[in-house]
Amino acid sequence: MARRVRLFTTCLADVVARRTADDAEHVLRALGHDVERARGATCCGQPAFNSGFDGPARAVAGATLRALDDGTDDPIVVPSGSCTSMLRLHWRELFHGRPEAEGAARIARRVRELSAFLADDPAALGALGPRLEARVGYHDSCHMLRELRLREEPRAVLAQIAGLELVPLESGERCCGFGGTFSGRYPDVSTAMADSKIADIDTAGVDLLVSADPGCLMQLEGRMSRTGSPVRVRHVASVLREALA
Repeated sequence: MARRVRLFTTCLADVVARRTADDAEHVLRALGHDVERARGATCCGQPAFNSGFDGPARAVAGATLRALDDGTDDPIVVPSGSCTSMLRLHWRELFHGRPEAEGAARIARRVRELSAFLADDPAALGALGPRLEARVGYHDSCHMLRELRLREEPRAVLAQIAGLELVPLESGERCCGFGGTFSGRYPDVSTAMADSKIADIDTAGVDLLVSADPGCLMQLEGRMSRTGSPVRVRHVASVLREALA
């Protein structure tokens, strides 16, 4: 069923993954949804929050909260599992006991990760006739899998694409090593974790590595460009847009 939705593109998409935001909007519009990007919503505050700087995190997240808390019940769709987790789970902690607490609770009830939102009606996506001949490996991001408990939803969405073969990865549920500020604090560990996953991905013989988290994709694509991996890296939204072309 077509709905009016707010699209929160996230700061990572705005800065380094603009294609993800554009492709997410394209897919939502193809399904008939009335899409409005959340103007003034920049960052969810996760980097500062994860580093223990609650004050700066609230300052950044507060601006985004005010932009998203528009007095409607329209779903807020986010093409990022980690940012969805921050808005849905951790804003309640970040703003606990503060004037913004009620607004944070309202946002938590409305926010939806993109693939989970699409999985509410996968037949509608299948009816558009998406097709892509490709062997695909899917990476479960830590936030999607362990905090949001979203595992089958992105796979259900990808299953609507004719010609796409979803290849199980032994390392599919293993962390990519990014972890936001973790990769900056522990670069050697982060690199080793990425290389372990990439070795598995290359062995699996897939054409595409797909995930629903831009941060994971940035980590793995960056490392794969240095190791010479031939596998292309795509967000779920970008795979869907290509399949609908």
